[in-house]
Amino acid sequence: MNRHTVEKAQPDSPFSPRRTLLSVLVTLAFAPVPMLAQAQVQAQAPDAAAPAAANQPEAEANVVTVTANRRREPAREVPMQVNMVSTEKLEQGGASSLADYIADQPGIDVNSGGGPGRGSVTMRGVSTGDQVIAVVGMYIDDVAVGSSSAYARGAMSALDMALLDLHHIEVLRGPQGTLYGAGAMGGLLKYVTNEPDTNSFYGKITLGGSQTHGGEAGGTISGTVNVPLSEGVAGVRVSAFHDKAAGYTDARGRLAGKDVNGGASNGARISVLLDPSANLRVRLTGTAQDIRRDGLDLTDYGFTTGQPLTGELTQTLATGQPYRSRVRLVSADIEYEMGWARLNSITSLQTTHLTTVNDYSSAYVPLVAQFGMNLETVPLRTASGLHKRTQEFRLTSRRSDRLEWLAGLYYTNERGSNHQVAASTVPGGAPGPDLLDANLPSTYREIAGYGNLTWKFTPKLSATGGIRVAHNSQTYHQASDGLLAGGASTVDGESSDTAKTYMATLSYALTPVSNVYLRAASGYRPGGPNPLIRDLATGLPTAPPTFDHDTLWSYEAGYKADLLDKKLSVEASLFDIRWDKIQQIMAVNGVGVLVNGGKAEIRGAELGLTYRPTRAWRLNGSLSWLDAQLTEDAPSLGKDGTRLPNSARLSASLGVHREFTLGGHPAYVGVTQRGAGQRNSGFDGSTTLPNYSLPGYGLTDLQAGVEMGDYTLSFYARNVFDKRAQLGASPLLVPLGSPVQVTNARPRTIGGNLSVSF
Repeated sequence: MNRHTVEKAQPDSPFSPRRTLLSVLVTLAFAPVPMLAQAQVQAQAPDAAAPAAANQPEAEANVVTVTANRRREPAREVPMQVNMVSTEKLEQGGASSLADYIADQPGIDVNSGGGPGRGSVTMRGVSTGDQVIAVVGMYIDDVAVGSSSAYARGAMSALDMALLDLHHIEVLRGPQGTLYGAGAMGGLLKYVTNEPDTNSFYGKITLGGSQTHGGEAGGTISGTVNVPLSEGVAGVRVSAFHDKAAGYTDARGRLAGKDVNGGASNGARISVLLDPSANLRVRLTGTAQDIRRDGLDLTDYGFTTGQPLTGELTQTLATGQPYRSRVRLVSADIEYEMGWARLNSITSLQTTHLTTVNDYSSAYVPLVAQFGMNLETVPLRTASGLHKRTQEFRLTSRRSDRLEWLAGLYYTNERGSNHQVAASTVPGGAPGPDLLDANLPSTYREIAGYGNLTWKFTPKLSATGGIRVAHNSQTYHQASDGLLAGGASTVDGESSDTAKTYMATLSYALTPVSNVYLRAASGYRPGGPNPLIRDLATGLPTAPPTFDHDTLWSYEAGYKADLLDKKLSVEASLFDIRWDKIQQIMAVNGVGVLVNGGKAEIRGAELGLTYRPTRAWRLNGSLSWLDAQLTEDAPSLGKDGTRLPNSARLSASLGVHREFTLGGHPAYVGVTQRGAGQRNSGFDGSTTLPNYSLPGYGLTDLQAGVEMGDYTLSFYARNVFDKRAQLGASPLLVPLGSPVQVTNARPRTIGGNLSVSF
């Protein structure tokens, strides 16, 4: 392993100690909100038709395209926990963001960070709270999205796609490092889009409206049209949407206002399918989405009291906190059937851009007053972006009763940006000095080879083994200026790292409708460079020039069955996860850097049940139990035995769905109850991420609808009893006297949709 870091720095400013000031800048690059506080306070191979699985009806929902092994097969036969969330179900329930999409998936946590497009996702308790690199992989179809490094804020900008002509969302639990590589430590989320139909012309228009209790009205319009360009040979599918998001949080203070977190989202997708021969298939797709919000859906809570400081769903603001998230993605999937194997070439180009403003006046106005500065506001403006190119070649063997294999090569080239300015105003509103101006560009390049082999010993018993070897190289540049930076300075760093991941499964069919399996799999997050600062007297590094990749191993046993003449479906699993060399932010000699340290163990169990006593009734239930804690001291996080954040010991959901006839038309009604137990937002005893306890909650949702030929009318009510469920919290600025910023569940929202098909 070759690692090298160089630096160019100017002498210390007498304004503030150099190491403390550089800690400010470095942690800005890592944290979801700038951690200035730390600086101041220490199976079967698919055939050519397999991709069409995305268009299968919901009645076939037990057959999904499983991205873990890229093979279409019954979910019951997949040796891991896989959930498919249908878009139809989400639309019926009024879901509008990623937090809604997987709200009834126990063991999965979405910390929205104040709104859609700003969140982070964790599965099975694999979390350090505000991690710097994502722990859950994100995909659109077969394209990896998001940043792989620590510097482009990828961990806190999880892809939050609208339900724009999606067929379903696949949730793969447990590490997927062998076939998906960096970041998929806790699991994988994949948005599966509808493919063009080369034979039929059809379309759909949907109008929707909603009213949030105590807030604004929202509205949505979306449309999709499918046009065959040449029957059986070529087709195009175009979809677009506009959504007005209803605001519901209020502000007090200098920038008082009502419903300050409203906004809008817009998006479009065009997909072209070319099927010129039995052997060749080409799909070209372009997706664009913009999310804009005028403010954040946060409430100020007292750290010790756990109660709102200025009223329910209210925050104190000295300056506005608007943000915008923009995603652009184009991809080409070329598939060629060679007879003995199938070759896929998947190429993508994506750009993402996130601009935010955070109000840190309550923390830093009194702080800088200690230096004789009289300021009124301190808004922190951040502009981060990613330009990413990927290329994947995958070769998949034919169907076989004995031996199947898969091999692939993956390459990504990423260019990240992260520009942060802590501006200020003086009393009266005139611009004040910039406290700091940090520009943090970075690059990430990775090439990886992977493969797996499945041996079917008998029709009942099969084993699969897989491996992935990935090598990445990174560069990092930091240019900073401003009062808190002690003058202008630049720091450069580079690193290279090689990681290996493995997977092994053993599956046995107890009966034609029941299976058991054992699975061992590993995952990792890439290491990377630290901005190296040298001691001016000795010339020696004051902190590690690089940090290593962290790794985990997951050991899982599961049971899947369709019982009672397929009326009852059961999925159950037990797992034990061992996490080593945990990546964390730490102050070393006064400089905030990324280091590795500590170990954790996560033991858990999951249970999913679906019971269909008659064609008219469906009952769903799921349960997750987690015991996640450190098993070795993590220097900047907590002691051995400390519980990991964002991991409720118990979480569950229960749903009842009834279909009937209303005036001769098919109709339905349903109710869903979901909830989670107490969670920690930080670590007990930590000064960098102090722990705020999130109380348990339970939320109730209702759905109803009727189909009248080409017209479908649906109604929903989310959070029926208008509970103030605390879904997430950020205690980062608590050491500087700021309140905890809590994300509450949206108040009771009642709405409906009218869809017209043609």
